Amino acid sequence: MTDTAERPGNSRLISRLVALVFFIQLLDSTIIATSLPQMAAAFGVDPVSMSIGLTAYMLAMAIVIPAAGWIGERFGARRVLIFSVSMFLLASLACGLSQRLEVFVAARILQGAAAALMSPVGRLLVLRHAPKSELMAAISTITWPALFAPVIGPVLGGWITQDFGWEWNFFINIPLGLIAIGLFLFLVRGAESTTTRPFDGRGFVLSSAALLFLLGGLELFVNQLNPLLAGVTAALGLGLGWWAVSHLSSHSSPLFDLGVCRVPSFRMATMTAGTFGRVTINATPFLLPLLLQVGFDLSAMAAGQFVLVYFLGNLAMKSITSPVMRRFGFRQVLVINGLIAAGSVGVFAFVPADINTLLFWLILFGAGATRSMQFTALNTLAFADITESQRATSATLAAMTQQVAMLLGVAIPVVMIRLSQTLQGNPDGGLSDFRFAFLAMACIGTIAALAFLRLSPETGREISGHGAASTR
Repeated sequence: MTDTAERPGNSRLISRLVALVFFIQLLDSTIIATSLPQMAAAFGVDPVSMSIGLTAYMLAMAIVIPAAGWIGERFGARRVLIFSVSMFLLASLACGLSQRLEVFVAARILQGAAAALMSPVGRLLVLRHAPKSELMAAISTITWPALFAPVIGPVLGGWITQDFGWEWNFFINIPLGLIAIGLFLFLVRGAESTTTRPFDGRGFVLSSAALLFLLGGLELFVNQLNPLLAGVTAALGLGLGWWAVSHLSSHSSPLFDLGVCRVPSFRMATMTAGTFGRVTINATPFLLPLLLQVGFDLSAMAAGQFVLVYFLGNLAMKSITSPVMRRFGFRQVLVINGLIAAGSVGVFAFVPADINTLLFWLILFGAGATRSMQFTALNTLAFADITESQRATSATLAAMTQQVAMLLGVAIPVVMIRLSQTLQGNPDGGLSDFRFAFLAMACIGTIAALAFLRLSPETGREISGHGAASTR
């Protein structure tokens, strides 16, 4: 059954509404970091204890994400998205009204579970309604929140906490979410296609447990809580992942069909080269503030101004991504732009503390622009050759692998910083350690970009329009 929202004319509207939902989710996950000390004081605990709120959110997402595609197909993507945003807003209200840490953590768990549905189900809705000729523009639209929110989140969170109070970091979600719900209710109408495919309970438990332990292990490592426990937890996650793959491959009606992994473009974009490309992309917003504030001894305000220029590069590239893809195609963009993006990360390893401000702005702007281009190309390539029956699985697996890449984008730089400290015999660290980490991430990005040389030049031509352009 096809509803009126599935007409191509509505694909742009739907992608913009989904982008708003993504922005609410991603802004929330980054905005509260600067308010943890104030929240700790309000709850009567030490600031370190507040990290449990971040961890609970992330682990709740890990548990629910594997079932998101099935839920979206079973109950209708539009209906599930509206429900998940509603639950996210209720959880945000509960977070802001919390008077005790236990209540706050419970609210964050509900918030994370709702967020786990918002991302893959939002992608599923876009894939369902955007024809291939408009998929590039649609993916580009829903990608900008992932580039925008992590950059402005800490700055906005600091301002809100200082002038209004930490509670408003959560209350700000409510008007934005109500607007999104209202727009979906009144502008995206009609009956939705659903499936009666049975729920694979064992596949869900194994997949959720695998992602939970893998991300939990990475989180333990990043927070330097217990290296041995972190390693054991991550290894257990990998073991459960192998078990989950074995089950899903042999089950008659699996939670998601791993046959999608045999599609070369999807596999490269989400599970092999694309994952390591995203690691480099995700590492830069983590390393850059450290370089500026710890390495260059800049104030948070001054560092924020430089990061803003980096974001402007992200934003500026959005308008020319589609023409560039049409001119050169996926393969050339992912290889050449990937190499430039990796090089722009490596440049930060050589930037002196007294660099000319204008020159530094140009470097930051260029790094942000190439990062944006690579991110959009990867996200679009993942769905370039996906069939209608593979939409839910591809959206779910893409969300799962991106969660892993986000944490690896912090974990690997942390490893590099610690390795540099060990090699130099300086446990306190310094500017050289951040430079070493930037160089290491540039190497990873370079290898990831070169891996796309194996991609067929014909891949994704229907989406990018590259083939059509070359035949005119």
